[in-house]
Amino acid sequence: MIEWDPRLYKWEQIANVVAERIDNGTYPPLALISEVKLQEEFDVARVTVRKAMEALRGRGLITTKPGKGSIVAPQ
Repeated sequence: MIEWDPRLYKWEQIANVVAERIDNGTYPPLALISEVKLQEEFDVARVTVRKAMEALRGRGLITTKPGKGSIVAPQ
């Protein structure tokens, strides 16, 4: 369980954790990232996870295809 930093939004913290996992290879290129699993792992609302995914898309770390899900962008 994550210890939340009250200075940051939860979605920012989730995005940072996922970005770190992408950087260290826990989520390799083209790996599918499950919003449902992140929601369960961090015990947050789906909208919070979606906001984190939006931030990761903005950083160019993932791509999302409707009906397919989000995958780690090739490096």
